[in-house]
Amino acid sequence: MSVAHVHTLVGCLSPLLRAGLLLLMAVAYMAVSQTAVAQEAVAQEAVAQAAVAAGEAVEGVVFEGLVEISEVLLDVLAVDKSGRVALGLGKDDFTIEENGAAVEITGVSFYATRYGHDGELLTADDVVPSSRYFILFFHDSGQGGSINNYISRQLLEARRGSLTWVEEHLLPSDWVAVASYDVRLKLHQDFTQNRGALAHGIKRAASRKNPEKGLGRRGRPMPPSGDPSLLRHLPTGKALRQQSRTLYDGLRLIAEAAGYQVGRKNLMLFSVGFGEFDLSTLIPEPNPRLYPPMLHALNDHNVATYAIDLTPIEVRHFQGQLLKRLAAETGGRYIRDPMTFITPLQQVSAENLGYYLISYQSEHPADEVGYQEVSVKPRDNSILLRVRQGYRYGSESP
Repeated sequence: MSVAHVHTLVGCLSPLLRAGLLLLMAVAYMAVSQTAVAQEAVAQEAVAQAAVAAGEAVEGVVFEGLVEISEVLLDVLAVDKSGRVALGLGKDDFTIEENGAAVEITGVSFYATRYGHDGELLTADDVVPSSRYFILFFHDSGQGGSINNYISRQLLEARRGSLTWVEEHLLPSDWVAVASYDVRLKLHQDFTQNRGALAHGIKRAASRKNPEKGLGRRGRPMPPSGDPSLLRHLPTGKALRQQSRTLYDGLRLIAEAAGYQVGRKNLMLFSVGFGEFDLSTLIPEPNPRLYPPMLHALNDHNVATYAIDLTPIEVRHFQGQLLKRLAAETGGRYIRDPMTFITPLQQVSAENLGYYLISYQSEHPADEVGYQEVSVKPRDNSILLRVRQGYRYGSESP
């Protein structure tokens, strides 16, 4: 029926009926209009969502990328001027920045061995008992000439000092592993508390023999499932040789294998350096392709590098700068020309009786993988911190 016919019929009705009918028609028209508006809004919303999914800009629509909030845990070694662990620190004693912006610290816990310097059993409130983990790593650079003879003697002295340290200064809760690198990574002894096994591993590191040679198809026996282990997470045989063609690769593999053990790990790197000389400046520089992955792996898996320079003090060399850089960036320390090699091992042992585990929350784009640099400072300038300077975020899916 047309609108004209409707108006004609309405005109034939009485005034009262005419008014009622007009009211009903107005209500019906409003309902139809509201339904049309709602349908149009739904249609516009569907178009906007489709445009956003296609990556187009839509006027009036604001789309923000998803972020992932994760908890970051940083192990921080805090020592006083005497080199001893600084005790009693809390959230207000540290500041942390990411990209120049301060972050809020959510928690601080103190982890410490249950034993003192002389091996006596200690008890304290608000302390989480923790074992210590050390990796003795001997880098045989294989340089030629008279300097190689000197470095060989230095490596021999480093092994002797390590033997004395293992035999006389380990605490009952300490775990130690022994590795070396010449042209490939070699694991001479997995994490153990057995002093005899460690002494044997250190002596084997003096040779260039392959510790896996002659073991047959079954290879080396794995440690008990509850014990910390590098061997369990390292490639073996030909795969290990192919994956550790450079020292960078070897250190990265060690870091990744150590990462399965919770807590701070201390890598005692005896080396003369590993930088590559720039022909224009004759100054060694780290390999720009291999150094970042190695550094990120060491930091992400809480492996602090204590670089012990084997070069004699009277020899001026720039490789020490690279060793110093690696130690600083991983929360360790660079040690130059010790009187005896037992001394730096004792120093590292003394300052690692306890560490602080600091937690805070950080935001990163969802589904992204990257490396975040971190700055941690003490509020008390008399306290020295050793802390890794970054961590990886996101998960790498295969």
